[in-house]
Amino acid sequence: METSQSIVPRTPSTTVGHVPTAQCSEPPGCDVVTVPARQGLEAVDILRRGPGDGVGPVLHDGGGDTLGFVVPPGTAAAWDLPGSTCTETDGRGLSLNLDPEPPVEGSDWLLPPGDADLATDPTVLRAALGEAARLIEAADNCR
Repeated sequence: METSQSIVPRTPSTTVGHVPTAQCSEPPGCDVVTVPARQGLEAVDILRRGPGDGVGPVLHDGGGDTLGFVVPPGTAAAWDLPGSTCTETDGRGLSLNLDPEPPVEGSDWLLPPGDADLATDPTVLRAALGEAARLIEAADNCR
């Protein structure tokens, strides 16, 4: 999974008019939020400890450098979290039909479809990624 990290917000932090659905089906497919693996793994732990089933399917790249959180279609239009990217798929290659095959060559499922919700709520993911970044910074400052 090739990714790049955005350091400049692409859109305002508001999601007014942005109401993604919780399902990823044909059409339009799902979007994917990609983050560094360390932050992503912390966020997965945070989401799994939270109330309910807060984390959807998660991909990891073959090199173990990044994690990709499956989020509802339309999320990319309002995603602006520095240090992460959100890729809009428009149904081109990423839909979840409970197929165990990862949608991106060179990736695999950390949490496959069927073992997780259909998609991670972008607002909940944003909060978990922020908490994960703060935890990592605190741990690194203790050394």
